[in-house]
Amino acid sequence: MGINSVGIGSGLNVESIVSQLVALESKPLATLQTKATGINTQISAFSQLKSQIANLQEQAAKLTKKDTWLGNTLTSSNSAAVSGTATSAAVQATYDLMVSQMAAGQTVGSGLVTNGSALGTGKLTITMGQWDSTDKAGVSSGFKPNDKDGKEVSFTVDITAEDDSLAKIAAKINAAKGDVSATVLKDHTGERLVLQSKTTGVNSAFKVEAEGAGLQQLAYDGGNTAGSMSRSVQAQDTLATINGIQMASHTSTFTDVAEGVTLTVSQKSVKDAEPVRITIANDSAAGKTALKNLVESYNALSSALKTMTAYDKDSKTAGTLQGDSTAVNLQSALRRIVSGPGGSDSAFGSLSQIGLAFQADGTLKIDDTKLDKALKDPESLSQFFAVDVEDANEDGLAIRLKDFTTGLLATDGMFSTKDTSLKESLKRNSSDQSRQSSRIAAYETRLRAQYSRLDTQMASLSALDTYITQQVASWNKSSS
Repeated sequence: MGINSVGIGSGLNVESIVSQLVALESKPLATLQTKATGINTQISAFSQLKSQIANLQEQAAKLTKKDTWLGNTLTSSNSAAVSGTATSAAVQATYDLMVSQMAAGQTVGSGLVTNGSALGTGKLTITMGQWDSTDKAGVSSGFKPNDKDGKEVSFTVDITAEDDSLAKIAAKINAAKGDVSATVLKDHTGERLVLQSKTTGVNSAFKVEAEGAGLQQLAYDGGNTAGSMSRSVQAQDTLATINGIQMASHTSTFTDVAEGVTLTVSQKSVKDAEPVRITIANDSAAGKTALKNLVESYNALSSALKTMTAYDKDSKTAGTLQGDSTAVNLQSALRRIVSGPGGSDSAFGSLSQIGLAFQADGTLKIDDTKLDKALKDPESLSQFFAVDVEDANEDGLAIRLKDFTTGLLATDGMFSTKDTSLKESLKRNSSDQSRQSSRIAAYETRLRAQYSRLDTQMASLSALDTYITQQVASWNKSSS
């Protein structure tokens, strides 16, 4: 920065004078800057409210689901043995379950083969299906292939190399990606090919047909024929009695054993043990939790709005959105919806009858005793909150609240409109600040030019005064 010599000639404190005049001219700029800070604070406040409205929308949406009110819980007296789920379609009931057999897939193994030896060329055809019955000797009376789109479910593996060992044959079977997996078990005596169903159930059985003299020992026809594969595990269903009725499943899961009920068994029942008791009851806890979450969300939003729109007379400070019509209207609209009636045909007419009452500060409070009593009538609670009819005025309270909050959060909703308006105001404010800054800079430049000229003139006058004084003194001296 260069040395400013303005004021030397006149003796005036020009820098101080200019600074004070510029400061006076800058007051409108300071006002604009304060206003910009306020706009940014409002943008932040509405962003906070938007987040809280989104949370309220989420909680309201949970209350619109009938499963929240009509859902069921399934409990087991021995969850290690039997577990399950129950949907809202399930009938509240009890089931006693005993498991006599667990589902299994078929496993067959070959005879002993010298480690690494080849079995010759040919092909293996593996067909999936079900063995009709088995006699005391373990011989099946017949095989029924599984059908898919009118065709047998089978796959073929070609053994084309003379040196294909059991390991290479197993790899080819696995590469075919059929419904059977192959492994080779080895010990010091030799190796064995083991084939196993990838699924369980009586229809997960399979037969193996072999072409090629050396491959005959890998054939399986349902019995324990000498020189071929033998079965170590039989394909079977899970068998259980449910309330004394025999039931079967290809897997360990009984899907929709009763409407809306799925049971999964993990172990066979111990002989003479008590049956596992399955109890299906209304899940009142889900509704209670959903209501508590709604109350917490609404109270947080209500408190935020109250603080933002308030004016503290003692400290004479206004809230961030004090006097903002959008925030005030939002506060009123929310209170109007939440204090309004529920859906048509409900035994409850308002939240207070359910156990949710407004307090003096505008928040909601839950009366647990009253709410627990209301939860014993889940049908009426579902009607109050979740009924959705053609006449929107008769929709459930949660439906109306969800629709209202969804509208607020839409791309053309209140928050989007308000955000656009505030950002446009901020943009105009920025432009006004730029113009004001340019005007102040020009004003300061003019002031300094004016005082520079004044300083020059004052310096000239001062020099003239000095000259005259000197001339007068010289004249007086010569006269004397």
